[in-house]
Amino acid sequence: MIDPRLDKLADVLVNYSARVKSGDVVGIMAEAPARPLVEALARAVIKAGGHPFPLPRNATFAEALLEHGTDEQIAFTHPLLMHYVNSVDVHLTMWADENTKALSRFDSRKVSLLQQARKPFMSTFMKRAAEGKLRWCGTQFPTQASAQDAEMSLAQYEDFVFRAGLLHTDNPALEWRKVHDRQERVREYLQGRKVFRFRAPACDGHDGTDLKVDCSNSTWINCSGHENFPDGEVFAGPGAVDGFVNYTFPAVYQGREVEGVRLVFRAGRVVEASARKGEDFLIKMLDQDAGARTLGEIAIGTNYGITQFSKNTLFDEKIGGTFHAAVGAGYPESGSTNESGLHWDMVCDLRPRPGVAGGTIEADGEVFHRDGKFLVAGW
Repeated sequence: MIDPRLDKLADVLVNYSARVKSGDVVGIMAEAPARPLVEALARAVIKAGGHPFPLPRNATFAEALLEHGTDEQIAFTHPLLMHYVNSVDVHLTMWADENTKALSRFDSRKVSLLQQARKPFMSTFMKRAAEGKLRWCGTQFPTQASAQDAEMSLAQYEDFVFRAGLLHTDNPALEWRKVHDRQERVREYLQGRKVFRFRAPACDGHDGTDLKVDCSNSTWINCSGHENFPDGEVFAGPGAVDGFVNYTFPAVYQGREVEGVRLVFRAGRVVEASARKGEDFLIKMLDQDAGARTLGEIAIGTNYGITQFSKNTLFDEKIGGTFHAAVGAGYPESGSTNESGLHWDMVCDLRPRPGVAGGTIEADGEVFHRDGKFLVAGW
């Protein structure tokens, strides 16, 4: 029996998130387990007057490349993929990994080459999106692998995923419009402020976080379910970044969990990087190209319906009471000009925990966020 929530999700993604209209060419990229959602999306796209184009994705292809391919083959950007990203009006991505750790044991150097193959695709993708020529949205299809990462049963994880998307409500699109309105008040406050400071106290043997971020030339973006689903953040493309950050949660990328990440920034670039676990992988990812050590995004999580870490960045970066920063490629519409094959979001908790005080965010010297909460009512 097909979960009826999938049709509800497909309707929201097509008609609210991606705003599919008659004549749109809509790419739907997904792993095999997401087939029920792909079919629901195709139906919704057709009803909206669009032209669905399913595009399969399979981790075993990447495994084969990493195991048997030459460096040239691994770093090869397929021209058909470039034609795709230059042609579609809408790109929908469904993440449905059957094994989230499939690439964990491969050589980090080769994995970084695989990321370089994505750089032309990512650059074109972000450029077209910034120009308004490409609408896109990505979401999670619940799988046993992701449920296991989150330490839940599949049924529990399904509820977690769908409730985070407000699919338990009668009219999810209406609820996301309300989210947009609340976050817009935050965005309006942030826009025009110049220097932001993110601070969190020392704990677990590290020296906490004290990060100054210049956003004087940045554009703050209200994320309310159009590009990511579920959503809940406001972000900007930062300029100069100075200071240090110790990330509370493990930084998860390509199935690798890097724990205890500490980054030191000077003039916008990472000049020191360390981790308790996975440091070699962290360094190789940061060294993959010229833009990988530059901060491409600074963001504040605003989804207070997501309360627990699940080892899935789509959800974890949205947790209300956190901030996250991404090294690597930035979004041009946010003011970032940084290009890279990397875009790695890492999350820092600002909520108080047993024995640990909470943190603060300030704008031009004014604290507006303390202990994981905005200080202005209605935000």
